[in-house]
Amino acid sequence: MPTPWKCSPEELHKKYIANTEAFYRTAGRGLAEEMDRFCADCAVKLFACGSSLGQEQVDAVNALYSQGRPQPTWLLWGLSESVCRGGDFLPPLFFWSLTESDAREGTEVSRVFIRMLTNILLYLSAVDDDITAAEADFIASCAEKLGALCDSAGVKKGRPGLCAQDFVTSDEPPFTTKPGAPIPPELLKDLPDRSGKLPPLGGDGSLPGPSAAPAVAGETADPAVPSPETPAEEKPDLDALLAELDALVGLTEVKKDVRSMMNLIRVRKLRVEAGLPVPPMSMHLVFMGNPGTGKTTVARLVGSLYAAIGALSKGQLVEVDRSGLVAGYVGQTALKTQQVIESALGGVLFVDEAYSLSEGGENDFGREAIDTLLKAMEDHRDDLVVIVAGYTGPMEGFIDSNPGLQSRFNKYIYFPDYTGEELLAIFNGQVERAGYCLSDEAAEYAKGYFDALYAERDENFGNGRDVRNRFEDMVVRHANRVAAIEQPDRDALMTLQREDFLSEEEKAAEAAADPGAADPGAAADVDASEEPPASDAPSAPETDAPAGEDSHG
Repeated sequence: MPTPWKCSPEELHKKYIANTEAFYRTAGRGLAEEMDRFCADCAVKLFACGSSLGQEQVDAVNALYSQGRPQPTWLLWGLSESVCRGGDFLPPLFFWSLTESDAREGTEVSRVFIRMLTNILLYLSAVDDDITAAEADFIASCAEKLGALCDSAGVKKGRPGLCAQDFVTSDEPPFTTKPGAPIPPELLKDLPDRSGKLPPLGGDGSLPGPSAAPAVAGETADPAVPSPETPAEEKPDLDALLAELDALVGLTEVKKDVRSMMNLIRVRKLRVEAGLPVPPMSMHLVFMGNPGTGKTTVARLVGSLYAAIGALSKGQLVEVDRSGLVAGYVGQTALKTQQVIESALGGVLFVDEAYSLSEGGENDFGREAIDTLLKAMEDHRDDLVVIVAGYTGPMEGFIDSNPGLQSRFNKYIYFPDYTGEELLAIFNGQVERAGYCLSDEAAEYAKGYFDALYAERDENFGNGRDVRNRFEDMVVRHANRVAAIEQPDRDALMTLQREDFLSEEEKAAEAAADPGAADPGAAADVDASEEPPASDAPSAPETDAPAGEDSHG
């Protein structure tokens, strides 16, 4: 049945501003960026519990931005990929600091934050006019975990927040738990299986990691939030995983190294079964290379491959960086790191920019995270693989900084920059998977563009990330151009033109270099910033507003 929590994207943004502004007056506006990122991550995990996924959810997550902050630009295919990847809820880094401050000063800002988050998640769950039991359970679980941290830190009790289960409107199961259920047509282009059916589900009903994500090296998730991928009940198919590895663009030597590790582990197991002695062996790895070179993609495959041959029990990937391991006060870092380790048991813990853990000096809490990792690597050496990654020079210094790291990491894999030809291949793959095609002029321009991008690369070169960013910008410019066409046909909806490749700055530079050249896209310019008219929505129920503010604007 309908829920009075439903509101338009414009109203949702106003309610988000009302809640967060009240919170910032107490906790400080410096938390705005991390708050927006955390709420978006919560939205992604919440949507995985919903009965459907479509444009309503995209519009909702794009409404989550604090006053003075840029609006997000999520697209449906990107959101669907993130939702299908799943992941566990983890508190934001600043929440640990809030609990410590509250315990010290006798305040309850952290408990106000919990009530505020509950409000926001209830609005998000209602964007499709339905709050399912699974969504309510997720919201309640978030509040419970955050409340437990408040209790452990000694924060004084506050008034209870809303109970999400009181607003359930249906028992509709999450869309990811419906085997054989049709997928909305707009999502089909993002899944490897285009038959219209969901691929085999994992043990908890989620889409399996290897098949849910595009096989394009260089695409990574937000490293600030650990994102474990739920493995399937059955062991992943080894041949299919090796084929996925081989299908990655470039990375010839990386593929050889991974296959060599696979062969070494398999033969070692055979020797054990035959009663033959085996030398000590570490499965932990060091990935070195520039950003966007496919390190996360390969790490995900390594976890699945190790599980396929029985070296790991699950094979999931948990990705973190320093902010996911290090807390702000003495004693918290070990606890925070241990929580991440526990979520990675049976799979791979991928620590991006790991060198940052050792760069803070003798009293830095990063060293506490290193010590906790080293102990876990020893205690769980048969069912945990740790992969540390980052730039080549800093990573060499990181390993040399600690004898324990030197003894546990002895296998290095180097990820080279993609060539212009490889960047073009990655780009063409993204275009095809997203259901677009290139005009002849656009294809010719793309080849020259990526050749020049590689030839003129500097220390800011992003490899696959640059390709992804360029493609996403093209999709936006294509949408702005096609929106001006009264009745666009199928070709217009699918074809990316040369003008879609160019930003306004690039068009201006090109026009200045060749004043006689006409801009073919000038007539199609539209004002994409024009806001749609606000819709009349039913009044939301009375909510628990943080810091005395009306939480629904």
